[in-house]
Amino acid sequence: MILHDLAATETLAQHLARLARPGDALLLSGPLGAGKSALARAFLRALLGDPALEVPSPSYTLVQSYPVPGGGQAHHFDLYRLGGAEEVLELGWDEALEGIMLVEWPERLGAMAPKGALCITLTPLDEDRRAAQLTGWEGRL
Repeated sequence: MILHDLAATETLAQHLARLARPGDALLLSGPLGAGKSALARAFLRALLGDPALEVPSPSYTLVQSYPVPGGGQAHHFDLYRLGGAEEVLELGWDEALEGIMLVEWPERLGAMAPKGALCITLTPLDEDRRAAQLTGWEGRL
């Protein structure tokens, strides 16, 4: 699908947040500047019901966790700076699998990528537009 602007990215994120449930992973791929963080930010704001929520990029902390209304946690991972897949275990990966996970740079996971994840690949087309390819979550999208 073509996302014509940030508002379209946010609308997609809001739709996905309504479908997400504990144990789900969203794997966000694409080059720097593709909109992965913007999609993750909009997803978390919609999931947590707070459009003004401060959602910092976890580029340096590697993971940010948020309590989900009604119980559970949402975890936003940015694995760009990860040296290897084994380092993700030090970030509380096993515990995070029980919650809802957004993972930027999931290529760093290798074989640790969660089965049944929704894979979202964002490709910049120009300054505003992105192509989004979604695979996974069969029967749910």
